[in-house]
Amino acid sequence: MLQMMLGRGTAGLPPAAPVDFARLRLPSSPNAHLAAPPGATTERHETVPLLAVPAEAAWAVLRALGDGMERVWKMAEWPELRQAQWVARTRWMNYPDLVNGQVVEMPGGTGLFLYSRSLVGYSDLGVNAKRVAEWRRAFDAGLARTR
Repeated sequence: MLQMMLGRGTAGLPPAAPVDFARLRLPSSPNAHLAAPPGATTERHETVPLLAVPAEAAWAVLRALGDGMERVWKMAEWPELRQAQWVARTRWMNYPDLVNGQVVEMPGGTGLFLYSRSLVGYSDLGVNAKRVAEWRRAFDAGLARTR
């Protein structure tokens, strides 16, 4: 735990692993936030409307999403899943939060998943929900630049 807290970037964290969004079960604690396409999960989540762009175009934007963000480092990506994982460290306590993003082809468009969760503590004081909102705005801006 101490190594996780004192680490910089991805140091001290468990190995990166993709999220199986079809089987994901959110923690009972209020320290995680999920944004998902309509009908993609029965878990509590924020609904992201389907995107009217090809999945490959959305994947290109998603892959670059964390680039240039303060205190964010890419841990891994799984191109075959169109999924990536980042660590975002909090400003004051250096707490590591994990963020996974994925784009999937769905009937009617491309679905976007963004999942941010804390590795330390019970409550995040809304940090993960705010982060997902910021990342959604950045994603939308990235898509707009490709058109």
